[in-house]
Order: sequence, then structure tokens, then C-alpha cells
Amino acid sequence: MANPGGRGRPAAASPDQVLTVARRQLLAGQRVDVRAIAAELGLGRATIYRWFGSRDGLLGELLVSEFSAILGAAEAHDHRAGGNRVLDALDGFIRRLVGSDAFRRFLEQEPAALQLLTSGRGPVQPKIVAAVQDLITRAGHDDGYAPPVEPPTLAYALVRLSEAFLYTDTVVGFHVEVDRLREVQAALLGVPDQARRPRRRLREAGRRA
Repeated sequence: MANPGGRGRPAAASPDQVLTVARRQLLAGQRVDVRAIAAELGLGRATIYRWFGSRDGLLGELLVSEFSAILGAAEAHDHRAGGNRVLDALDGFIRRLVGSDAFRRFLEQEPAALQLLTSGRGPVQPKIVAAVQDLITRAGHDDGYAPPVEPPTLAYALVRLSEAFLYTDTVVGFHVEVDRLREVQAALLGVPDQARRPRRRLREAGRRA
């Protein structure tokens, strides 16, 4: 890949390779280390910062990529239609996150994790809202689903609700009332929760998504 600035000799590595190494660190439960990534790929840290803006920019792009893949896998696993398709995809997404040891360690190791993940002006939340909005829109196009409010508003509400459930108790442990969250998501989507399970408090810190 050529240098993104268009000047000088081609870079020794690409932004995608930086993300690949960062992902390996993340999934291994390690703190993402820009110095180690630069050394492994034969890059200067300045090059990585030029590509991603900052370490937070790199983390944001990495998290969006991982979250999008998890949401896509959850949707692919779902076989229902309309609003229930959206509900099951979101439910699967949350359960995979809660079961991810790597994600739990990320929350523990990154002092600014919550700001990075939940800020409306940050690199993560707006793109996740957009992905959920796209899911709602496709359910309408493919299945005739008519959401009770406009897709942008509904997507934002669903993401903010998920954040409230996910990140409440990160200091003492990764506890999420996933079944209660599913019930409230179903109410927001305006669909019956036909797959309701006995309510329980889920703590799956040792199982990877």
C-alpha cells in the first residue's frame, strides 16, 4: 500500500495490518500497545498516528470493526423476520459481548474505555447507531417491519439502552441482566418477545464471543 500522504517511499505496512496486530493484542487480553505494533511492522509510531489520528482513533476503529462483525454474526444466526429479526440480532450481540473475556479485560485495562465507547462525539457510538439503524431499515425493506418511531431515533435509543445495561457494574464485574434488557428492547421495537426466557443475571467472563 502506498503512503496515504502520497509522498515518499511506500509504507512498510498498511493500516489494515496495524488493525490486525491490534486485534491480536485485544483478543489475547493485552492492552493495545502502539509501540509494540510499530516495532513488529517496521513502522514509526508517527505513521500509525497519522493514519488513525491517535491511539483512541486506532482503538475506536478496532472496536467498530469487532462490534460490526459480532452484530453481523448475530444477525446471520437469526431466522426470524421484521422487528423480531432486529431483537434477536441485538440480543445475540449483547450475549456475545458479555461472554467475551477479551472485552471484559479491555474494560478493566482502559481507564477511558467508557468515554471511548459511549461518547456521542467519539469514534464508536455513532457508527454502532448507524449499524443498528441499517438493521432496522433492512428489516423494513425486506420484511415490511414498521418501527414505532423513526429508525434513527429508535437505533439511538436501543444503543443507549444497551450501554446502560452493559456498563453499569464494570468496576465490580461484568454483570448484565440480559433477559431484562431483551424485554425492554422488545418493547421499544414494538414486538412481542416470543423467545422470552426465565430471567437471570448473566456473568460469563470466561467465555469468549
